[in-house]
Amino acid sequence: MRFSRRTFAWACIAALFVGGTAPAQSADVTAEEARAIAKEAFIYGFPAVDSYRIQYAYFVDTKNPEYKAPWNTLVNTPRVYTPADTAIQTPNSDTPYSWLGMDLRAEPIVLTVPEIEKERYYSIQFIDAYTFNFAYAGSRTTGNGAGSFLVAGPNWKGEKPAGVKEVIRSETDFIWAAYRTQLFNPEDIDNVKKVQAGYKAQPLSAFLGQPAPAAAPALDFIKPLTPEDERKSVEFFNILSFILQFCPTDPSETELMARFATIDVGAGKSIDVAALSPEMKTAIEQGMADGWAEFENLQKTEIDTGKVTSGDLFGTREYLKNNYLYRMAAAILGIGGNSKQEAMYPVYALDSTGEKLVGADKYTLHFAADGLPPVNAFWSLTMYELPKSLLVANPINRYLINSPMLPQLVKDADGGLTLYLQNETPGKDKEPNWLPAPKGPFIAFMRLYWPKEAALDGSWKHPPMTKTP
Repeated sequence: MRFSRRTFAWACIAALFVGGTAPAQSADVTAEEARAIAKEAFIYGFPAVDSYRIQYAYFVDTKNPEYKAPWNTLVNTPRVYTPADTAIQTPNSDTPYSWLGMDLRAEPIVLTVPEIEKERYYSIQFIDAYTFNFAYAGSRTTGNGAGSFLVAGPNWKGEKPAGVKEVIRSETDFIWAAYRTQLFNPEDIDNVKKVQAGYKAQPLSAFLGQPAPAAAPALDFIKPLTPEDERKSVEFFNILSFILQFCPTDPSETELMARFATIDVGAGKSIDVAALSPEMKTAIEQGMADGWAEFENLQKTEIDTGKVTSGDLFGTREYLKNNYLYRMAAAILGIGGNSKQEAMYPVYALDSTGEKLVGADKYTLHFAADGLPPVNAFWSLTMYELPKSLLVANPINRYLINSPMLPQLVKDADGGLTLYLQNETPGKDKEPNWLPAPKGPFIAFMRLYWPKEAALDGSWKHPPMTKTP
């Protein structure tokens, strides 16, 4: 018997509500239906799958040159990122990172931070398996005083213990925390190392001095796809299904999960790619291509033109309101980016005439004397080569210009500031203000850390990128 689409959807939902799983009905789905569902599941799942790729490199694959440490082990990177760092796109090169991948299945993890001088910005960004920025600690949110924060998974039912400043709850079992510690200048690196040495992470049982609970079952982590294959391989959906095992379904997505189940996508499910008919395999691949095309249209018409900003793309589940295309765009353009209250990212993808940026041309960025980015912490402008969105190797090893460099920059006669973005030096007199570009296409990201209200409410506008003769 073949269900109507409405009857089948409600049958799936009913199965979920009574504690079962939606039946695999891929044989009852037409190629046209499978294509539409695959598109939806691809847009929905891309951030989780790409985030998993990074976490696998950082916390699982000990042979990967980007490997940091095992789960629940804090590791500091006592330097800024360079072109040699390639696992994550559009990396920040302002603040040395510390990394912590958390497996919260067995028990919570307690993070402890030292007292940090009030002038130095720091933040801890908590990112769940969906890539929602679900919480923050640091200068803006909790201050620079010492303290401990308990991070709990979805199944923990405990109360805040003594000695803990705040309980932070995640809706997924696996999350990662990105620590950013401000570096004032290259000579400041030893001070940053001292701050990083004061960061601590430990299981709740160790924090309390109690016996540890039973360990969570060992996992055979599924191997991720390359960034290229994430766009086209049907195996993408098996990685998504693996991830969803550790992501209890949000009530707003019950029907969505039932729909995905009709093509065997969901927690505990898998697609037998080899067993798919040629017609069905093609339909699913076309759905993935459709999803990518929808992102490209959003980028071309809304993001590159400034109608949609980084502030629209990053945030909590509540803030994004299930806008899965925005979440996908955030992952592609700057996975791990901050919510706007913590940092804003004006992006330069086009010049003032609407043309794409290329290093064969020369550009200037001019700030009026009273028009520098309004921030409580600091701002920067970073160069990335396309299509990889990675930092640009150059003869002066300069990947950004930021506000701590202002004393070394050359001001205009009227007190303003002009930056030069081009492949070759603009001349010795202008070289302090030169941000080297690749010979080919590029994109530049401005970062405003802890932006002031003038940036948040839009009354401050970032200046245009102007092509010069």
